[in-house]
Amino acid sequence: MARGFRVRPRVPVAEGHKFCRRCNTAKPFEEWDRNRSASDGFSTRCKACRVVESRASHLRRRYGITETDREAMVASQMGLCVICLAAPPIHVDHCHETGRVRGVLCFNCNSAIGKLGDDPGTLRRAIAYLEGNAWKPILVAPGVYQLPS
Repeated sequence: MARGFRVRPRVPVAEGHKFCRRCNTAKPFEEWDRNRSASDGFSTRCKACRVVESRASHLRRRYGITETDREAMVASQMGLCVICLAAPPIHVDHCHETGRVRGVLCFNCNSAIGKLGDDPGTLRRAIAYLEGNAWKPILVAPGVYQLPS
């Protein structure tokens, strides 16, 4: 023990490499992020381990789910986006008012819902527009519009 801290035993590695204690492998310096404050100038985990931890931390902080929960949702969707049924689901979709997770969507479908403001009325008007039923209001009085029936 040094100054009250328990010192981990050093793992011998080749020159130009560093040992990652998370994945238990020695990797070359190119696979490490720089950290000026560290004694050796590199982060404590390799880039690959930092990516895994970052993703898991993001899901836990932002949506309150684990990577296993996300994978279960993707499996229940048969590995497809539930809206377009074509692309692989990558992005977690959630209600911006309640924070409840709705599912996992592809990038395009998730951003489309977000751009429409998560508003079912706006989405219904977009569907009507795509089907050729454009919304053409009739001016009844100044500032008052009526929808054609």
